[in-house]
Amino acid sequence: MRVARSLGSGAPVYALLVVLLVALAATDPGFYEPDRFLAFVKRAAPLVILAAGQYLVIVCGEFDLSVGAIVTAGVVAAAEVYGSFPDAPWLIITAGLLLAGALTGLVNGLITTRLRVPSFITTLGMMLILEGAVFYWTGGSPHGQLSEGFRQLGRGTAMGWLPWAVLACLVAGCVAVLLMRSDFGRTLIATGDSERAAALAGVRVHRARVIAFVLSGAAAALAAVLVGGFSGVSAQAGRGYEFEAITAVVLGGVVLGGGRGSVVAAMAGAFSLQALFTLLNLQGVSGALESTVQGVIVIAAVGLGAADWSRLRRRTHSSGGRPS
Repeated sequence: MRVARSLGSGAPVYALLVVLLVALAATDPGFYEPDRFLAFVKRAAPLVILAAGQYLVIVCGEFDLSVGAIVTAGVVAAAEVYGSFPDAPWLIITAGLLLAGALTGLVNGLITTRLRVPSFITTLGMMLILEGAVFYWTGGSPHGQLSEGFRQLGRGTAMGWLPWAVLACLVAGCVAVLLMRSDFGRTLIATGDSERAAALAGVRVHRARVIAFVLSGAAAALAAVLVGGFSGVSAQAGRGYEFEAITAVVLGGVVLGGGRGSVVAAMAGAFSLQALFTLLNLQGVSGALESTVQGVIVIAAVGLGAADWSRLRRRTHSSGGRPS
């Protein structure tokens, strides 16, 4: 019981992740060979980073549906830039993408807080704007090619064995954990728990939410660099990532509407989702069912999170051990 309390609301997702990893080992005995396991973590890294960014937005009571489109726009924009300037330094292009992602998040945050447009609508509109812009710019078929230097972060290795994507995932995770343990993290949770109470306590609610959107946009841009690195250029590079990120956060026990949840559990939810998809693939299950699986997970997780278990226990106790 003490262990369960220390794990908090994330206990179920940690248990699920362990079960899935054991199932992967049983299905594929070579799964835990260093190269293959690191390749699994590398594939999961973009979703883990997106889940961390999405968590920051959801825990303060909002949504960000634009992250998948930011990933696509980032990959396509980098390819187009390299098509015109093939010798452009990869560090400058990467920094430019991160800045563009943060600016997109800033626009989302300002529209949501200043104009009071619900974040679901704001970010849905931003998703459509970015997708339309990418299609108009490329005609549905991106031109250009990403340089080898740019792609190293997504598919290269440090010290000859550790993928840079894994290091990027670790750094992003550590930054997210430190943020949530800071005053800013407590501000986000307080804002999601009760906006009015937080405002009365002196919390600058609008600023906290805007910063959350900025960080989510920057996380999506970093994910774009990783996706472009190991997947190449595609006009659909980030399609579906927004829903996968939300699914991962919900799977991690984070309450939609804000106020409760752990960023570590949200990232564990991303790993669990990637492990589940990998297991289904090894079992020969069609990838077309991934969306169905995500839908079931979201409904089940939100339903379980909304269930009034204390009321059920009281009913059971009052009826002598039989639910009424």
